[in-house]
Amino acid sequence: MTGPVSGTAADLALIVTGIAELAPGVRQLTLTARDGGKLPSYPPGSHLGLRWRGDPDRVNSYSLTGDGDRPAAYTVSVLRTPDSRGGSAWVHGLGTGTLVSAVAPQSGFTPAAKARRHLLVAGGIGITPLLAHVRWHVRWRNDFVLYYAHKPGRAAHLDELTALCGDRLRAYQSREKLWADLAPALSTQPLGTQLYVCGPQPMIGDVTARARRLHWAASRIRAEAFGVTGDGPRAPFRVTLASTSPSATASRQVDVAAEETLLEALERCGVPVPSLCRSGVCGECRTHVSGGRPDHRDLVLSAAEKAAGNWIMPCVSRAVGAELELTL
Repeated sequence: MTGPVSGTAADLALIVTGIAELAPGVRQLTLTARDGGKLPSYPPGSHLGLRWRGDPDRVNSYSLTGDGDRPAAYTVSVLRTPDSRGGSAWVHGLGTGTLVSAVAPQSGFTPAAKARRHLLVAGGIGITPLLAHVRWHVRWRNDFVLYYAHKPGRAAHLDELTALCGDRLRAYQSREKLWADLAPALSTQPLGTQLYVCGPQPMIGDVTARARRLHWAASRIRAEAFGVTGDGPRAPFRVTLASTSPSATASRQVDVAAEETLLEALERCGVPVPSLCRSGVCGECRTHVSGGRPDHRDLVLSAAEKAAGNWIMPCVSRAVGAELELTL
């Protein structure tokens, strides 16, 4: 075992009890409670925040792939990405018996309980939350079909999905073959079908745009992306921190360097901001903007919210211009 793991009182103290290599670059961790106690239940589509290297300010969220009803263990499947900031490499370096501090499961990608039918679309490692969806649909005998696009030889959980889904699984090794089936399927679903898409942002954009052109209601489309695409230019800027508290002292200023995120600059200056994914996909770090114009780079805010400019995700977004004012 490794040494003590730092964290907060609300953290879960877990231990790695199993490791499996599911596909090239994809590692599955099985984690149980360190004291052998019960773990919190969770709905399908939940993610577990792992505090990597025991740093309370570094939390990477990974989709839980198991059955969330009174689980004896948590399982996550993590793709090692060469352009990550170190979280996936840290996960791939863990060994059996390692102690891990984690944030309890949270979800923003749950199945629609009253939907007539469920159309699931996954790309690459985006299969992980939809595997938990599949387990839930099988348990409750829901009408569903899963479209899973993956690179040749890199399909994580394919055997398990085949056993669970049977003929409700459609697996593809190219985008062209996926669209040959998915395009007509989007236009022939019965009224009341719910669409779920998880994977790279370009794939999500293609699927959701096609669905909207076919007059799918926005409320019938749910998406979860893995990271933001294209960070864009990174210029330094200054942030003024205002407060609504009548007892607050004068406003404070924080300079954000080009090589750091707004969130990192705030943390460097001792300004606490809740955060989880640090990738612009969970919304945990949402912060109010009271002055200036945000350069939005997240996948959380709607187009209308971005146009209004009242909120920012400091983990990825920056300022248009040299200054920004935040209300904390």
